[in-house]
Amino acid sequence: METLNEIRLDDKDLFFKDNIVKTSVLPQNSKELGRNIKIEANTFFEGSVFGNTINVDGGGVVFKGAVFANKELHIATTMTGRVRFNKAVASTESIAALVTSGRVIFGSDVNAPSVRLKNCYIGGSVFGAEVYLENCVVLGGVFATKNQTITNCVFGTFNAPSVQLSGVNYMLYPAAFSVEPLALLPHTELYNISMAHLGALYKGEPESPNTGKIRMDIDDDHQRTVLLDDDGSTTTVNSYSVSGRLLVADMIDFDKLENHFLIGAGALNSQILKVYSLPKADGERSEELNLENISDFFFKIISGVVTIQDISGDISFNDLKKAFE
Repeated sequence: METLNEIRLDDKDLFFKDNIVKTSVLPQNSKELGRNIKIEANTFFEGSVFGNTINVDGGGVVFKGAVFANKELHIATTMTGRVRFNKAVASTESIAALVTSGRVIFGSDVNAPSVRLKNCYIGGSVFGAEVYLENCVVLGGVFATKNQTITNCVFGTFNAPSVQLSGVNYMLYPAAFSVEPLALLPHTELYNISMAHLGALYKGEPESPNTGKIRMDIDDDHQRTVLLDDDGSTTTVNSYSVSGRLLVADMIDFDKLENHFLIGAGALNSQILKVYSLPKADGERSEELNLENISDFFFKIISGVVTIQDISGDISFNDLKKAFE
């Protein structure tokens, strides 16, 4: 790979392939604001990148700094391998990464009016007006000002006027919100895994008793609230939560689940100076808690390679009494 310690920039488009770019790629004057950037493959950017449009055609591309596209950031559908963004990615119009065989890893937030992602991992949250996610992992929330569509994903929570779910989905946090009632396509399943023993699954060990996934019933786990402002205007919020039937939560030591280590390391990996792992019962250590390993783990949950047990509803009265003493 060719190392580029300095780039002489002009108003022409930039092309990168098999490069290590030591400097930031930023416009120096108004003419350069319209400059497009095309990356074929195998390029490492150590600084921030700005382009009118940014197109990535192949894998082996790493962005260590923040990335901003004035119009569009586009990852080719046919891209193979991996593309990694360590820090925040944003665009004033569109971010599209509908990859079919590769994987895109966003280490932080993704923000654009139109966000369309497939086979992507997002360590932060997704912000947009219209959001489409398919076969994605979002450790934070999915927030849209208009509508969002989520298919076969793991996500923290969601909040939007209109939300459509399809396929099998897993929610990491206890509650999510929408303005209009949640729209479910036929055969859609939504599980809450805030009580799952993710740490044990990551280490390949048995899950603890009274932990697991909870299948959400949109009718029973749904609450409609009308909020009244000082000026007399009202806002309707539909919330979807399992907190009303988590009596077993008082009997669980959440620190022992180690879920916060997975989510924290997955969301803050680019800012952590030391690489951590989880201790196993036999004294050995798990795989390192880095973006690649954590993203692979959550994608195994989506694909069914890693299965989460159903939480048990059998609690003895004596156990319940001890928990509240």
